[in-house]
Amino acid sequence: MRLFRCETCGQTLHFGNTACVRCGARLGFDTADMLLHALVPVGEDLWEISGRPGRRVRFCDNAVIDVCNWLVPAESGHAFCGACIHNRIVPMTDPVGLERWRRIGAAQHHLFYSLLRWNLPHPTRQEAPETGLVFDILADEVDANGNIVPAMTGHEAGLISLRAAEADDAVREAVRVAMDEPYRSLLGHLRHEVGHFYWGQIVTKEEDLARSRALFGDERQDYAAALQWHYQNGPPPDWQQRFISSYASAHPAEDFAECWAHYLHIVDTLETARAFGLNIDPRGGHDELEGDVSFDPYRALSADKLVDAWVPLSVAFNEIQRSMGQPDSYPFVLSTPVVEKLEFIRGLVARARQH
Repeated sequence: MRLFRCETCGQTLHFGNTACVRCGARLGFDTADMLLHALVPVGEDLWEISGRPGRRVRFCDNAVIDVCNWLVPAESGHAFCGACIHNRIVPMTDPVGLERWRRIGAAQHHLFYSLLRWNLPHPTRQEAPETGLVFDILADEVDANGNIVPAMTGHEAGLISLRAAEADDAVREAVRVAMDEPYRSLLGHLRHEVGHFYWGQIVTKEEDLARSRALFGDERQDYAAALQWHYQNGPPPDWQQRFISSYASAHPAEDFAECWAHYLHIVDTLETARAFGLNIDPRGGHDELEGDVSFDPYRALSADKLVDAWVPLSVAFNEIQRSMGQPDSYPFVLSTPVVEKLEFIRGLVARARQH
């Protein structure tokens, strides 16, 4: 994630800011140029981007409940921004649900930032009724005996379902421990599930499908049976040599989605490091850990370039976390087969960009 600057006073701004802490200017994110702008009121519900006379905008309708700070062109017929327009079911019937939605919405906007930076196709259900991208944020149910039935997180034909309770730290951590996962986050869920969506969107050429099956395996194998076997028997003993996570070994579709999620993790975090001018240059003979993040990771020409920068940065993050008594930020190993998978995904994304 890049840093931004207030056009009114020059203050450094961050992606989720809604007001400048120095001058108080109202802020909004404009997908037309992917920048966070200071705004000047020009009428009822209308704003003008500071320094750009005539560039009039209004806020997404979700701004009034503090879920969104994205802008919509004044002349647009849409009530919602380019991210919120994909939502179908949202938890806003009570204060708990609304707070969950705010947390999920922040992760969702972070996801869409990456999709828009790459200019990837993301048709709505209005544009593609059978396969368009749509989100249902689902509340848990209670059965006849008073037991909580957790909502399921998953993907099917463009529909991404997310359990709203995952926005609660205690719930998410309990599930992480129960599933024996090293990492679990809202943004990770969204990046993983949208990976399933994009497999159907951009793995369309015969040569890409053949390469995908060579790298990840044949996605046509029985999905339910594969997951049942995985949960009963666990990952293969050598999974770390071939997969980014133990769950990736469950089925080729999950392997692709896990690698997709990690590709977004790596690229977005490297952009953040670049924005802050971070470069890893440890002393003491550890030259193999020198990392340069001076390039734009969203336009990297190879996965090797990304990994060369990512490994030293993630090692440094992990050591900093340990110094604070916290778990590793990135508890994963990028083996050679995983890097090959990341390179395949990088190539798919590069070709799928809508220029």
